[in-house]
Amino acid sequence: MHAMGALRGRFLALLSTAGGFGFSPFIPGTVGTLPAVCVYLAIALLTPSEQHTLLIGVAFVVSCLLTVALGGWAERYWGGKDPRPFVLDEVAGYLLTVLLFRSSSVLATAVWAFLASRAFDVIKSWPASRMEALSGGIGILLDDLVASLYAAALLHVGHYFWHAL
Repeated sequence: MHAMGALRGRFLALLSTAGGFGFSPFIPGTVGTLPAVCVYLAIALLTPSEQHTLLIGVAFVVSCLLTVALGGWAERYWGGKDPRPFVLDEVAGYLLTVLLFRSSSVLATAVWAFLASRAFDVIKSWPASRMEALSGGIGILLDDLVASLYAAALLHVGHYFWHAL
């Protein structure tokens, strides 16, 4: 039974770190967002455009559910609030940003959404900073989602002004 528990722990750690990307010794949240960028690019480049919103939405919901379900486990496993290797919240945040903002350029969307979502996640402006205080996976998730709302809003404003010139 002990071997099964260890195997389960390794599987959950691999899932929680977005395939191991969260184990990066250098900016794990940013590196851990890269699988979400790949998910977005795969959807945008390999599926019919009329399915993009649905598929990104499904990926977003799955990443949110996994964050809430595994957040408490991750805090116990790594011993701390919102542990550095746990990056499913960054995945969910990025996917929310591209769910709410996409330009006509897939590459520009991927890059700008990545930069904006990471910047707002690092800044932790109000009320994102307050969301972190909530316990378990919900607290881990909500600060990233609030940051992504700010990121999407900034991208819309920037897009508007860029095209209004």
